[in-house]
Parts: sequence; C-alpha cells; structure tokens
Amino acid sequence: MDPMTTSRRNFLGLVGGGALAAGLAACGSSGPKSTPGSTAGAGGAGSGATYWFLTGQPQQGIREAQVKRFNDANPDTKLKTTEFQNDAFKQKIKTAIGAGQGPTLIWGWGGGGLKAYVEANQVEDLTDWLTKEQADLKNSIFPSAFTAATVNGKIYAVPGETVTPIVLFYDKRAFEKIGAEPPQSWGDIMDLVPKFNDKGIAPFSLGGQSRWTNMMWLEFLFDRIGGSEVFQNIFDGKKDGWSDPSALKALEEMQKLIKANGFVKGFSSITADSNADQALLFTGKAAMMLHGAWTYGNMKSSGGDFVTGGHLGYMNFPPVDGGKGDPSDTVGNPGQYMSISSKATDAEKATAKKFIANNTLDDATVEAWVKSGNIPVVKSAKDKLASITDKNDSAWLNFVYDTAANAKNFAQSWDQALSPTQAETLLDNIAKLFQLSISPQQFATNMNAVIGQ
Repeated sequence: MDPMTTSRRNFLGLVGGGALAAGLAACGSSGPKSTPGSTAGAGGAGSGATYWFLTGQPQQGIREAQVKRFNDANPDTKLKTTEFQNDAFKQKIKTAIGAGQGPTLIWGWGGGGLKAYVEANQVEDLTDWLTKEQADLKNSIFPSAFTAATVNGKIYAVPGETVTPIVLFYDKRAFEKIGAEPPQSWGDIMDLVPKFNDKGIAPFSLGGQSRWTNMMWLEFLFDRIGGSEVFQNIFDGKKDGWSDPSALKALEEMQKLIKANGFVKGFSSITADSNADQALLFTGKAAMMLHGAWTYGNMKSSGGDFVTGGHLGYMNFPPVDGGKGDPSDTVGNPGQYMSISSKATDAEKATAKKFIANNTLDDATVEAWVKSGNIPVVKSAKDKLASITDKNDSAWLNFVYDTAANAKNFAQSWDQALSPTQAETLLDNIAKLFQLSISPQQFATNMNAVIGQ
C-alpha cells in the first residue's frame, strides 16, 4: 500500500481527546464486503446503481451514513455499495471498469487515474451538469479542487471529502535560539541554514528514504519559480516539459539547499512511515519540516507539549524571489473524486447524480468531517469550525481551511497526478537528485523520456 493513499490522507482526529484518526485508505477488515442490503461485487449496467468505496475509519462510517440517508429517502432507487481495502480496490476497480463491470459511481483520487478513464471513454463528462443544473453545488466547492477533476478543460469528476495541503512546519523554540523569524522567502530559507547548523540544529527534518517526502519540495519550487503551468504542461504531455527553464532552475535550487546541509544528516535513511522525521522536529533536533497536514495529529499525540504548549508553528511555503508562482498556491491532496460510469444506464446515472448532489457534501456530511478532525472541500466548512473548543486545534483547522480555500491553484501530488509509469520513474529520480548522484539536467532528461507513458 503506497503512502499517498494511506498515511498521507488524514491528519487529525479531534474525537476522543484528539487521538489520531485512521488514514483515508487505511486497511480495514478483509475485503471486499457489502453493506447491509447490498450485493458484494455488484456492478455492470442494468443491475441498479452501484458504488464502491474504501474501508478505514472514520471515513468509512461517514460514507456509509451518506448512503443510508440517500437510500432512506429513495427506497425505489437504492444505491448498492461494496467496500474494499485499499489494494483490493485498486486492483478490482481497474479490472472491472476495463471489462465493463465497474460500479456506477467511481470513487478515486482524480489526476492520472481519472485521465486514463477519460481517454478510454469510461466516465461521463459532467461539465454541463455541474455548470448548469448543479451550479450551486459547484460553487460551494473550493475552486482549486477542480484541477484534479479536469481533463482537457472538461470536468469528469466531482470533488468531495477532504483537503490535505502540504505545510511548512517549524519549531518556534528553534527560531528563538538563533534570534530569527520564520522565512518569508526562499532567500530567507537559504540564509537560515548556516545559522541553525552553527547552533547544532538541523535546518530541516526529512524522511528521505520514503522518496515522496522529497517530492513535496520540488512541487513547491516548481510552482513558486515557474507558476502552476510548468507542471500542467508535464501533466498534459508536453514534449520535454521537464526541461522548462523554471523546472531546471527549481532542480538547481533544490540541490543548492542539499549541498548547503539544509537537511538533517542521514536524511536518505530516515523513513516517514515511522514518523521519525516528525520526532526530529518536536524533540528540537530540527527547526523546520515540509510535510502533509496529516502529521499534525501525531505531533499532538506523540510530541509531549510541542503542540499543546504552543511551540508548533506553521505556514504556507514562501515565495521564491523573482518567481512567477502565486504564493497562495498549495500542493497535496485537493480532495477525493467521484465520477460516473459512461457504461451505466440512464436510470443508474440519474441515481448517481442525485446521490452526489444531495448526499456527498450535505450539511450532515460536512459536520461529520469536521468532527473527525478534517476540512471538507466546501466553503461551508468554515461555519462548523466554531464548534472546535481546543484553541490549538481551532487555529490549525482554520489555517488548513484558509490555505485550501484561498489557493489559486491546489496542485495534486505528482505521484497521483501522473500515470503509474511516470510516477515510479519520478520517485526513483527524485531519490537520485537528493543523493546528488544525478544533475538537474540528467533528472530532466530521464523524466522527459517517460512523458505521456
């Protein structure tokens, strides 16, 4: 199970004293399993509208409650559900859709997977439905979430569930020790590196063995230096997209930080799954850490008084001097996505649309996501945050909301946005780039070779 679809999906559990909630794609009991009154493995046009989704709490319970509300209100057109563990889902959904036996409602992560469905004519174009019939629904969702739902200018999925941006965390105590303020630019970051090293504090923690942790740095540098269009061109299959001057500049700046000892010694042998990178931050061994919002919960539960004592700071990634990117942009997980099978019958499509419109981002769902410690992908979530009584959690959730809601562009993590072939090549070359075993130009050449695959 890859980390992008497990630990990197949920960041905070406020229920029950703030225990960390399970990951969105966390493994549940052996799957697939059907919910009461449904048929496991149900799929294929003509068998009634079907919906497959993932196990793992609290997300599983929220999805089950959505379906129950819909089925109670629509007894003649009930939605049949089947629940899968993450890996089983990934295998089954791909095979079933290819054989014309997929569910009516296709749950997924958007990006590269959705693009493959579009190119195979497996999912409905929802552009007109969302912009005309369901304009209110579309307008209620963070605009930035539609990036990963859009292929060739058309919308093929409805964003839902929760947002999880990548955040620059820092230890306020470390900055006090060197008498400095948090960085407001890339230049500030480079200036801070020797100051922290002189005090025996690693400037940045990094679980580099996990590879995707390194990727987060490039995602921001590409955006801040060249703007969102640099990666968009790559996603769109533009020839030699990785050789864009801004991309090469970002790769060069990345290696400058590495060569300046910007990261903790031995970072390439530290894993993110063990949370060792987080521990380096909350124990004072590292000053900063670029990581997903999902790490907040563990730092709160495992970091002693790091969070509760007000020592944790956080911010969006700063701009790069002279860069073209919008500093409001963020990267990470802009939502999860629901598409409708083009092979379903008209009646099944109608049922699926009714469910999406009435039950996936309704008030009860929004409240449930917030209570589970997540920010749902809708503007109305802001109103629910007043119910969070813990001042640290309230400040944090409001920050996550503002980051997602105000982002001009919320870029999907590259290893989800790209095809599996490109994603694996990317992670392999990122590891080499961070180990300084290849140059920026070699990185670009290697990645250009798999564009469009």
